[in-house]
Amino acid sequence: MTSAPPRVLTVAGSDSGGGAGIQADLKAMLANGVHGMSVLTAITAQNSLGVQGAWELPAEQVEAQFRSVVDDIGVDAVKTGMLASAGMVRVVAALLRTLPPEVPIVIDPVAVSKHGDALLGAEAMEAVRSEVVPLATVLTPNLTELGPVAGVELRTPDDRELAAKTLLDAGAQWVLVKGGHDSGDTAVDVLHGPGVRQEFSAPRADNRHTHGTGCTLASTIASYLARGYDVPSAVGAAKEYVTGAIANGFALGGGIGPVDHAWRHHESAQRKGSGQ
Repeated sequence: MTSAPPRVLTVAGSDSGGGAGIQADLKAMLANGVHGMSVLTAITAQNSLGVQGAWELPAEQVEAQFRSVVDDIGVDAVKTGMLASAGMVRVVAALLRTLPPEVPIVIDPVAVSKHGDALLGAEAMEAVRSEVVPLATVLTPNLTELGPVAGVELRTPDDRELAAKTLLDAGAQWVLVKGGHDSGDTAVDVLHGPGVRQEFSAPRADNRHTHGTGCTLASTIASYLARGYDVPSAVGAAKEYVTGAIANGFALGGGIGPVDHAWRHHESAQRKGSGQ
């Protein structure tokens, strides 16, 4: 009998277009060798053009999903994504506090969609800072989210360092500042931790189809943590995977298409087809 793979739970909103949210999380988890499970916090009407609507689920439904999975199946790592309101942030934070302390938690402070649609209000961001940041094994803000979640105005590169330190002081164990929104030919993510500042860089792909990158990166980090990697190694493995997924992103609909979560499978199939 085959033994069960590591178990990773995503607590996030859905993306009906399949490029981000719960759908992207589960694809990334499957591609990186773990069993993905889900707790939906919100349902969106979403496609390649943007978010046309979002509906938060009742707290009792979120709590029931979480307890159903955790109490029976158990978890080896958790990733959070869209927590659309201050109330939902508090509900999820209370649930996360019931987990054993050794379970790593990756927090993706999703604030704005790839299309610029707001997914997290100011009050909810304050709740993230006070309720969820202290629970984070790894916090993964992009440059749009970093300032608001830290409560720091980003005007110079030094402000990014200050914001990361502020989040570490607030209780996050590690902070990965994602550089995908930066300029230049290289995308540089900077990992800040206990006595550590480590850069992870990759050539920037000439591809606008990048929907789901943040969800995919955070879910992949959680997957490797569940597999026993330490944080820097998990971030490095996730950076390599998401770089390939972005490079192979494809057009879908009339707007921004998704990254390719199955890019390794496709490359392997092509090599076998060509006899390599």
